[in-house]
Amino acid sequence: MTPSEIARVEDYLRRTFENPKIAVDVPKKKHLPVEMRVGDEFVGVVHRDEDEGEVSYSLNLVILEEDLPPAK
Repeated sequence: MTPSEIARVEDYLRRTFENPKIAVDVPKKKHLPVEMRVGDEFVGVVHRDEDEGEVSYSLNLVILEEDLPPAK
């Protein structure tokens, strides 16, 4: 993903989830995943897909079991 695409995806996510703390980080090295954070907390990875000239982006959220509240 280009820095321009990353900025546009970040803006979309902030507006959609009404959360200015969402950040989509430009990878430090080419071909590394594009990571999404809320504040300092890593929450997932954004992927770009192009099929027959149409571009889409997917967000894979990561929820660690240790971050969940205790089971009832």
